Amino acid sequence: GRFDRQIVVDVPDLNGREAILKIHTRKVRLGKDVDLSIIAKSTPGLAGADLENLVNESALLAARSNKKTISMIDFENAKDKVMMGNERKSMILTPQDKKVIAYHEAGHALVAYHTKGADPVHKITIIPRGQALGITAQIPEVERFNYPKSYMLGRIDILMGGRCAEKLIFNDTSTGAGNDIEVATNIARKMVCDWGMSDKIGPLKFGKKDEEVFLGRDYSQQKNYSEEKSIIIDHEISAFVKKAELNADKILSDYRHQLDDIAKVLLDKETISGDEMRSIIEGVAEETPKEE
Repeated sequence: GRFDRQIVVDVPDLNGREAILKIHTRKVRLGKDVDLSIIAKSTPGLAGADLENLVNESALLAARSNKKTISMIDFENAKDKVMMGNERKSMILTPQDKKVIAYHEAGHALVAYHTKGADPVHKITIIPRGQALGITAQIPEVERFNYPKSYMLGRIDILMGGRCAEKLIFNDTSTGAGNDIEVATNIARKMVCDWGMSDKIGPLKFGKKDEEVFLGRDYSQQKNYSEEKSIIIDHEISAFVKKAELNADKILSDYRHQLDDIAKVLLDKETISGDEMRSIIEGVAEETPKEE
């Protein structure tokens, strides 16, 4: 075969996902509340086979409930299963564990609400699913192909919101923030090394990929910078994440009453929608209006 030609077959965009869903839902009966555009918005990265599986799973869930049509809640539950794994019903959480998870997820959601330009919160749940003990899902208002620096900094703020909420309420942290820290660090590293978003380092690329896969070698990252520059890179990555932690700390401290309200409803209902979260926040927003 030839190695000098590359053909990119990307996953479908928003319009493509909606069109694929329309094809796979032709042979099933949909409820009046089903909006395929919303489902398409909330499934970025899914290929055609994944979307077909999503429709099949939603039909199975509706059948198990003896329903004649597939409703939006069936699609939501099927989407969670396809994208995040099965619900772990066998996991028994103590009341303290549930409280920690509730505040952790409420921290993510509240920081997202008060972060300018962040994607709106779609759903918050403290039901364990896959490897996650709780999930805060966001859906972009428009399909994004390019991300500004302000958006990426806000993304790190949101990731640190869960850990900061634990610190604020329990004066302690837990292992539940492990994945958040890993993702935040990876974003900060790409901002510094790949995207030229560090003012101190400037628009430079650090690390060179070795792509001679056909010779039996794996993709790897070659170090093409000095030890002195490595120290500066590490400092800049740390600075991005620590600044995000300070931003999340301030938001949660300023809106502590909203954090308590969201966590309380989560403990009672286990899953709330983004609209419900915004109603909870705006119900007390008269005392502390949202900053522009």
